[in-house]
Amino acid sequence: MVSRRTMLERAAAMRREPTEAEKRLWRYLSGAKLGGLKFRRQATIGNRVADFFCPAKGLIIEIDGNTHDRERDAALDRQIAAQYGYRTIRVTNEDVLGNMDGVLQHIEDVACRAPDRWSSGNTLS
Repeated sequence: MVSRRTMLERAAAMRREPTEAEKRLWRYLSGAKLGGLKFRRQATIGNRVADFFCPAKGLIIEIDGNTHDRERDAALDRQIAAQYGYRTIRVTNEDVLGNMDGVLQHIEDVACRAPDRWSSGNTLS
């Protein structure tokens, strides 16, 4: 098991060196620009660093390059869903770079259907 400190250091390093697709998507997700939803970038969840995480909806956004193993990723997504109740949306680098409107619409559609994790307006967690 990797220590929490190690995971936080990995996440910080990934925030310093984002991929082009991560940079571009973050421009639309930061500052609650997408439907008023607040996202975190390179959020640690257990032994995983999620590209983006919306705590209010329990929604993880992952941008996958061509080196990702779909079966392994699906297993990780099922594990996160079972352990934390979070849903994962996966998009490709190509989707983000070539179809940003479609990616944003898909994220917003899924987020709107997801129940709020808390009822008050307080987003501290």
